[in-house]
Amino acid sequence: MIKRPNSDEHAPYAAGYIDMLPQDADVLQLLTELQTSTFKLFSNLTDEQAMYAYAEDKWTLKEVLGHLIDTERVFSYRAFVFSREDISLPGFDQDIYVNSTDYNSRDIQQLAAEFKAVREATLYLYRSFTDEQLRRSGVASGHLVKVAALIYMTAGHELYHLKIVKERYMQQ
Repeated sequence: MIKRPNSDEHAPYAAGYIDMLPQDADVLQLLTELQTSTFKLFSNLTDEQAMYAYAEDKWTLKEVLGHLIDTERVFSYRAFVFSREDISLPGFDQDIYVNSTDYNSRDIQQLAAEFKAVREATLYLYRSFTDEQLRRSGVASGHLVKVAALIYMTAGHELYHLKIVKERYMQQ
């Protein structure tokens, strides 16, 4: 089981994501379970339902799912690179990423399938890391981060957004 990261092993903002996980979480098992439940949540929506945004200037459900896909790709890329070498990578602006594509023109079923495929690749990568690779680190967005912390951040980021989806989108 991958050890929960200490506060000095990630950026301060990441604590909010990591704290979303139960203390005794098996993070890889959680990511596997989330692959199924998140896919089911979004694939059960119609395109009309997936175009819902709870307020003006907020993302639609399609954009939320696109953001989850984008962020998972970024976190898993960082984990991949840092597992191989200590390096510094730039940050990414989530709004630029979402606004630079047109998730709203895509079919929600296709987006859900893409999420599932990205998660499958992520799980293969994360399961391949040795204990030594999990302890390696690099700098992302100006903050030191360990590979293991990125795995927890992947799960916590998804849990964070799923909480918002349930509280603000599914009350429609």
